[in-house]
Amino acid sequence: MNKTNRTDSSVNQHQQRKSALGQLLHYMGNHKFEFLFVAILVTISGLANLIGTYMLRPIINAAGDQKMDRLATLLITTIVIYVCGVIAAWGYTQIMARSAQQVTREIRHDLFKKMQDLPLKVFDTTQYGDLMARFTSDVDTVNDALNNAFASVIQNFIQSAGTMIMLFVLNWKLSLIVVGFYALMLIYILIASKISKRYFGNQQKFIGALNGYVEEMIAGLKVVKVFNHEQASIQRFNEYDDSLEQASERALSYSQTMVPVIVSFSYINYAIVAVVGGYMVLSGQSDVGSLASYLVFVRQAAAPINSVVQQSTLLLTALSGAQRIFDFMKIEPEIDQGNVTLAYGKKDPQTGTWTESQTLEDGWVWKHPRANGSYEYVPLQGDVRFEHVNFSYVLGKQILHDLNLYAMPAQTIAIVGSTGAGKTTITNLLNRFYEIDSGSILYDGIDIRLIAKADLRRSLSMVLQDTHLFAGTIMDNIRYGNLSASDQECIEAAKLANAHSFIRRLPQGYQTQIGTEGSSLSTGQRQLLAIARAAVANPPVLVLDEATSSIDTRTEKLIEKGMKSLMDGRTTFVIAHRLSTVRNADCIVVMDQGRIVERGNHEHLMEKKGYYYQLYNGMFELS
Repeated sequence: MNKTNRTDSSVNQHQQRKSALGQLLHYMGNHKFEFLFVAILVTISGLANLIGTYMLRPIINAAGDQKMDRLATLLITTIVIYVCGVIAAWGYTQIMARSAQQVTREIRHDLFKKMQDLPLKVFDTTQYGDLMARFTSDVDTVNDALNNAFASVIQNFIQSAGTMIMLFVLNWKLSLIVVGFYALMLIYILIASKISKRYFGNQQKFIGALNGYVEEMIAGLKVVKVFNHEQASIQRFNEYDDSLEQASERALSYSQTMVPVIVSFSYINYAIVAVVGGYMVLSGQSDVGSLASYLVFVRQAAAPINSVVQQSTLLLTALSGAQRIFDFMKIEPEIDQGNVTLAYGKKDPQTGTWTESQTLEDGWVWKHPRANGSYEYVPLQGDVRFEHVNFSYVLGKQILHDLNLYAMPAQTIAIVGSTGAGKTTITNLLNRFYEIDSGSILYDGIDIRLIAKADLRRSLSMVLQDTHLFAGTIMDNIRYGNLSASDQECIEAAKLANAHSFIRRLPQGYQTQIGTEGSSLSTGQRQLLAIARAAVANPPVLVLDEATSSIDTRTEKLIEKGMKSLMDGRTTFVIAHRLSTVRNADCIVVMDQGRIVERGNHEHLMEKKGYYYQLYNGMFELS
């Protein structure tokens, strides 16, 4: 059974490598004329080397016969041949360097583009460091292989084939000895390569795992130090590092033995051929010039094999890296079959019907295509309804159970409950970050699966609990919510979120540069910028997922008016642990273990003295 599994795994790995090689050749095919020109120049360089070596025979014979005019002509011809080879070699190295960079650039571009199209669950289950390894070490190995191996493979083939032809032309009897040693070398190379390529695949996998762990430790370094986990972190790192070391050691232990073995075979081959060839010259079966030229070819015969051996490590590593890259590209993208789009709307005051406009006159409309080719325009009001929704992140572990939830236009819905109740899951489903198992989610009466994701998310704006800021200016980070917003609109949004005051006190105000994640700002300041970013987007539906969780009580009171203005006229979902922040909501939905257990306004729920009442008074822990 185990043997069968190993065989199936080996076949599968072989198919994956073959597929990766095919995809890499596809990228190279985008620059086929450059690579074709490289192949021509490599061929010229290789032939120049072969012909130049063969010229030793007539040169030595002409010198022995003291034919000086012929000797001078042969020498000049040989010099010209080698100069042509040098020019060709310089040409293909320059073209190859440029073409390799273009190919790897396209791979990186497609890899990054693919990353944008993938569902969030991929990133929930993959370490960021492992993803980064695909952009760095894996792509770099492919680039190195293209730069160093493509021309080398062609050159080695030409040199090997040409050398064998020349050997048989010069002396077919001695060539039988060379062929025998060639066969032994190739058999050993095939055996060692087959064993080592499996370990090279493991090596790339462990590099990704190690990078993932390092990235995780850097991000959580403060927590590591707070809990004195430095030694435990080092020990875990050593485990990853040891796994990588063992995989690399095993891969190299086989690949690196090939060079000395091939060199040893070539020395033995050369010695035997020299002795036998010398005997043939003494017996009159060959001339000195032929033997001299032949022995140089024999020395060169091992050079292509040595080059292949030296390049094998690079090729196997690159193939493993390419396999990881293209396996990632094969992951199914987000499902988006929606054809309902968002458009500017204009309402006819007499008939009350909506049409599409070139400017935002009366509001947004959903542009709903019909079977007859016409469009129905539905005004975007922010009416959101969950009907009998069931959902699970992992099959068999249901999170939401027959959820029924509605939010009417301009209504504020607060969702409360303990951790794991399913509050954030609701907002993730509204954005279609994940697909529901069953049921439906209606947005202005339209199933959100019919709405194009880009347009759906354009109509929503979220302020997440985990604030993410990008490297750039304060202004750039606010404008991220609406890239077409003017500076004044960004400033007004900051005032609305009550961020204007602290921004003004910064060294360069709105032009102050902040690093990744806004490390130079406090947690509360970062949260205020996230609220300003949502405000500048000016969406009809707003989702506040613990938007004030990192803001102190004083700051929270200061932004209440701004938040109220931001929420005014918008359908708003508020997820909060602080129950004091949801008292004024139009409707409070209480969740427990993926089910709605209570709903109503604050006064109504307090009068019931049920689950919400106990949460509010601290009788249940809200964590």
